[in-house]
Amino acid sequence: MAFASLLEHVGGMGRFQVLSVLLLSLPVLMMASHNLLQNFTAAGSEHRCRPRPEANATGLEAEALLRVWVPRGERCRRFVAPQWWLLEANGSAPNGSDGPETEPCGDGWIYDRSVFTSTIITEWDLVCSSRGLKQLAQSLYMAGVLVGGVFGGLSDRFGRRSVLTWCYLQMAVMGTCSSFAPTFTVYCLFRFLTGMAFSGIVLNGVSLCTWGQNLPWARSVGSGVP
Repeated sequence: MAFASLLEHVGGMGRFQVLSVLLLSLPVLMMASHNLLQNFTAAGSEHRCRPRPEANATGLEAEALLRVWVPRGERCRRFVAPQWWLLEANGSAPNGSDGPETEPCGDGWIYDRSVFTSTIITEWDLVCSSRGLKQLAQSLYMAGVLVGGVFGGLSDRFGRRSVLTWCYLQMAVMGTCSSFAPTFTVYCLFRFLTGMAFSGIVLNGVSLCTWGQNLPWARSVGSGVP
């Protein structure tokens, strides 16, 4: 008698199987948020160059400081010297090459934190010349999901329960460490390892959901878990 037929004979679907599928599927469904995390942790916001440190000694308000140090509408450059005449009622920077000399932002940026108080953009200044790094974290996370397929082979050797437990632990630790990463490089490393754990949990979770069940029900469960 085939194994699937034997399970069907003794009752392949019972309370134990239903509870196992629910407990194994719940983490997989909750972890789907990791795929959308970049929309919030890397949300963009308005930013302008921060004036030079000596500008704070002038006693001007923040809006006035930005006006004399940062060209209107400019996000990535500032004036080399303060343009005091811009404080006049009708003052505006002239157009063309004869305008005041500008330079890259050497002292960081000022961000609009009205919506998101802190993101990887504001934390590590991923704007202007570094804006290409914004998507790097998500790309490395997806690369981790791809590389995480190695957990499928490891589970055949060491057992699915042991590998699944390790992936749960890795997901919890790496996800928590990502919140406290001191540098962008370390953050990307943690995101990569998180992606690997995500892949291992999905692969082994689906396998355990479908293993030991009668064949028709196993197929329906396997197709229903992301």
